[in-house]
Parts: sequence; structure tokens; C-alpha cells
Amino acid sequence: MIQWIETTFPNVYQLGWSGDYGWGIAIWQTIYMTIGSAFFGGLLGLAFGTGLVLTTENGITPNRTVFQILDKVVSVGRAIPFIIMVVAFSPLTQLIVGTTIGTTAALVPLSLGVFPFYARQVQVALLGVDAGKVEAARSFGATNWDIITDVYLREGRSELIRVSTVTLISLVGLTAMAGAIGAGGLGTTAIVTGYQRFQNDVMWLATIIILLLIVLIQFVGDFFAKRAHHGWR
Repeated sequence: MIQWIETTFPNVYQLGWSGDYGWGIAIWQTIYMTIGSAFFGGLLGLAFGTGLVLTTENGITPNRTVFQILDKVVSVGRAIPFIIMVVAFSPLTQLIVGTTIGTTAALVPLSLGVFPFYARQVQVALLGVDAGKVEAARSFGATNWDIITDVYLREGRSELIRVSTVTLISLVGLTAMAGAIGAGGLGTTAIVTGYQRFQNDVMWLATIIILLLIVLIQFVGDFFAKRAHHGWR
């Protein structure tokens, strides 16, 4: 089998599994960038999305000024192309990480790039929560924090998992784009090593691995979304 791979896909075999440019390192870098930016961007997105729901006209803490600020930040953030964002926030990346190159440096633009998208997804998911349950909780004297955690997040958990899955899939695509400009991962392998050096076997294998990661994320996300919808039974 190994000999067949070496003969049929020589460039793939030459990269190997380990080493600075090996397949194992590339896969790990992609997973690292996806999970890391999902954590930081997810926290920002959840905060902004929840804030949009709470401060809307029919929210539990309506505040037109705060809503307009949050809404404009999210809208502008979604409108900026990711490549432009990488360049525009390079001074911030340098300040936080100490460099603008590499997988850790990529976490800054990736997080800032994904959080507006996730915030809007969270907003839509939480607006789908039955308003009657919110009013019922308020009538029983629940605090705003209780309503957020026990009504919005609990009742909307299935939809939140679904939109989180979509966001993770989008992030995998962004990591590939970041890889094209030196962030590492499968994007660098596919574009720099594969496409630019005319090593088509490397390019196609990297693409297939990215697709498999996306399919895996979708499968796991659908599984947990269904479990959450049925009360984790």
C-alpha cells in the first residue's frame, strides 16, 4: 500500500506525516485554528448576539442606543472581506501575539472575522424562543440572568448547536484562506505546496481532507442538535 502511494502520489508521499510540512502537522494546525478561533470568536458572537436580543424593542432590557451600536458593529464586521480583515488588523495581531505570521497569529483575524457572523446567527436562534416562556419566567420573578440562562439559552440550545455547526464549517473555510497567506494548515498545503508548485496530488488530497473535516463537523453537529431537541434523551 505504501509503495503504491509512493509510486502513484509521489508528492503526497514526499511530504510525509511528520515534519514541519507533514500532513499530520497541517491537519493539527487546521484543527487548532478552527477550535481556537471558534472559542474566542464564539464568546464574542454569543455576547453580541444575546445583547442584540436583549436590547431590541421587545427584549427584556430594551435599549435603542446599545442595540444600534451592537447591530452596526455586527453588520460592518460581516461586510469586511476576510483577506482585508487580516491586513487591517495586522497591527492588533502584532500587539497581541507578537507576530503576524503563523497559526497563533491567525487566531486574531479568524476570531474577529467569525464573530459577527456567529452573532447574527445567535440573534436569529434566540429570537426563535417562544416569547410566552420569557413572559412566564418574568411573571414568576426570574432575574434577567435567569431568563438568559434558563429560558433563552436552554430553550434555544438545539438551534444554537445548529448555528454553531454552520459557523465551525465556515471557520474551516476561513482557515484555508488564512493558510494561503502564511497561516499554515491544510490551506497552506493545498495552495502553496500543491497549487503553486503544480503538485496536483497534494492539492487534491488537502482539499479532500478539508471536505472530510466539514462532513465530520456536520455529522457531529446534527447529532447533538437532535439530542438537544429531544431533551438529551
